[in-house]
Amino acid sequence: MNWHGKRYYSFDSFLKNTFGEKIYKVSLDGGFTCPNRDGTLGTNGCIFCSQGGSGDFASDASLSVHEQITQGISLLSKKAEISGYIAYFQAFTNTYGPIDKLRKLFTEAIDDERIVALAIGTRPDCLPPKVLDLLEELNRKKPVFVELGLQTIHEKTADFIRRGYPLSCFEQAVFDLAKRKILTVVHLILGLPGETDDMMLDSVRYLNKLPVHGIKLSMLHVLKYTDLADFYNKEPFHIFEMDEYVQLVLKCIVNLRKDMVIHRLTGDGPKDLLIAPKWSLHKRKVLNEIAHQLKVNNLHQGDLL
Repeated sequence: MNWHGKRYYSFDSFLKNTFGEKIYKVSLDGGFTCPNRDGTLGTNGCIFCSQGGSGDFASDASLSVHEQITQGISLLSKKAEISGYIAYFQAFTNTYGPIDKLRKLFTEAIDDERIVALAIGTRPDCLPPKVLDLLEELNRKKPVFVELGLQTIHEKTADFIRRGYPLSCFEQAVFDLAKRKILTVVHLILGLPGETDDMMLDSVRYLNKLPVHGIKLSMLHVLKYTDLADFYNKEPFHIFEMDEYVQLVLKCIVNLRKDMVIHRLTGDGPKDLLIAPKWSLHKRKVLNEIAHQLKVNNLHQGDLL
């Protein structure tokens, strides 16, 4: 397990170890919705979710998958020398639809010779047996990552953010995916209203016990036109300063088992929608500070385990 000189097992290191070359994600929009928006569970989505369904940086859903991949690659190839790409279905719930639609979209992506793997963002309550069987079939062709938005293990917070499913549902999905050798990536949000540092660290430690491949950490973003923005304007709650967030991330890293791949340590909401925290727009600065503090304090992933 080569960390390539870092003090934690980054997704970049995992990709280099797996593919031996530089790999980037291409964000795609499959034109999906969400049971938290179409009336099945609710109509307004999770309290923090934008109108883009967490896919604000994805391509145009009116384009075919092939066209979206080509468009995304043309933008990325201007920035760096890239050897391969991961097709990332990001916006809304990407397994919430007819199985024929899922098969068509995912197959078009995974069969593209430029694509080395598939990443699918979804909900644990949207993984019925037929979908799991399809993902297992695709995983035999190329690696498939399934990203689940857990955000927190605490049910009171989950109710507040309108997550819409219990922790037991998440656990079942993780084990169902693991049985099929599909790599699961879990999203956690740091800074949800009412949560202490210890509560957030409990969410991190909880994942150590499960067959989870990777984790994505992000600070809470308050975005315009969301119910969270309305709540924040009426009842302002504490938003992390950058140094607070960095210190909490250090605690998360040392509490993660060493083989857990860290896919993300920060997030950056759309500039035109972001109300707070504004410092999160400077993603490189945040990552550099995390790396600096790890070095200064001689910390490594898993040190406290």
